Amino acid sequence: MNREEQQIISVCQRFAIAGEYSRYEVINSGHINTTYRVYFIRHGEEKDYILQKVNTYVFTKPVDVMENISAVTEFIRAKIKATGVTAKRSVLHYAKTDHDEYYTTMPDGGFWRCCRYINGSVSFTQTDDLKIIEESGKAFGEFQNYLIDFPVDKLHIVIPHFHNTVMRFDALEQAAKDDLAGRAKEVEDVLQGYREIRELATKPYRMQREGILPLRVTHNDTKTSNVLFDAETYEKLAVIDLDTVMPGLVAFDFGDAIRVAGSTVDEDEKDLSKVALDLEKYEAFTRGFVGMVKDTITDEEKRSLALGAIAMTAECGARFLTDYLNGDKYFRIHYPDQNLARAKCHLTLTLDMIAKLAQMQEIVEKYCKA
Repeated sequence: MNREEQQIISVCQRFAIAGEYSRYEVINSGHINTTYRVYFIRHGEEKDYILQKVNTYVFTKPVDVMENISAVTEFIRAKIKATGVTAKRSVLHYAKTDHDEYYTTMPDGGFWRCCRYINGSVSFTQTDDLKIIEESGKAFGEFQNYLIDFPVDKLHIVIPHFHNTVMRFDALEQAAKDDLAGRAKEVEDVLQGYREIRELATKPYRMQREGILPLRVTHNDTKTSNVLFDAETYEKLAVIDLDTVMPGLVAFDFGDAIRVAGSTVDEDEKDLSKVALDLEKYEAFTRGFVGMVKDTITDEEKRSLALGAIAMTAECGARFLTDYLNGDKYFRIHYPDQNLARAKCHLTLTLDMIAKLAQMQEIVEKYCKA
C-alpha cells in the first residue's frame, strides 16, 4: 500500500464511510482539485464515493466554499424530496464527519470533502450532440429554478469580482500600459478590438449595478462538462463542480455556457475563418435553459440572456489577452502565444455574436413564449 492510498483510507475514516475499503482510482478530468473515486464493500455490494482534496491555493477560503456547496445542495435535496421523488441521482450528496462538518482537514494541511458517486452517470468534455447540449441547458435552468428562492445574501463570495467585466477590461488596459512582457505593440489591433466591444460587453454588469438585473444564486462555470447525464439515455441528472457557486447574474450562467457549447471551434483555434457561433447549438441550449426558467426570471433577465453570451465571451478573451501581456502568469499554456490565440479566437467569436445578436434574441423570445 503506497502513501497516497494510506492517506485516502485515513480521510475516508474521518467521513465514517460504512463498509470495508476496497480500492481507489484517480480521476484526471478536473484541472484544480485532486479527485479520487473510492470503492467500499458493504453487504457484499461495491459502493463508490468521490473524494476530493481541495486546491487551497485557488480557493483560499475552503470552508466558505463548502458552506456554499452544502447549503445549496441540501436546499435542492429538500425541494426534490418534498415532491416524493428520490434525490439520489439529481443532486450531489456530501458526507459529514463525526464532527458534523462537510469537510475535514488532515495533519499535512490538506482540506478534503467526500460525496456519493452518482451511478450510471457520464459527462462530456466537448460535444456536438444537440440533445446533450439541450439537456445541459435544462440542467442549468433547473439548477436556477431550484434556487430561485434561496437567500442569495447568505452565500460567501469565494472569488471576489469573478465576473466584474468592468474590472476585467480595466485590468486589460493596465496590462497594456505596464507592458511587462514587451508585447503590447505587437497586439495593438487586438487591443483595439476589445476596446471597441467594451461598452456592450460590460452592459449586463452595469445593469446589475443600476438595480435593473437582480443577483441570483449562480453556478459561474456552466460548461457541459459540469453536468452529469444518464449513461444510457443522455438525459440530465445533476449539476456538479459547485466550487464557484456565488451571487451572480442569470445572463452570465447562460452566456458562459454558450461561449463553450455554442462555438464552432476550440477556444484557441488559430484559423479565425472557422470561428463562429453555431446557431443550432445556441438554439438547443436555449430551448433547454429558457424552457426551464421562463416562468421564474424577470422580463429584463430574459432580455439580457443573449447579451450575457457576448459579455462572457468578451470577458474571457480579455482575461486571456491580459495574461498574454503580463507574460502568461495565470492561465496554463501548452505552446507559446496560446493565450494570444485564445484572445483572438474569443474576440472573433464575440464579434460574430454581435452580428447575430438579433437572431439570438429572437430565439430566446421564441422559447419564452413556447
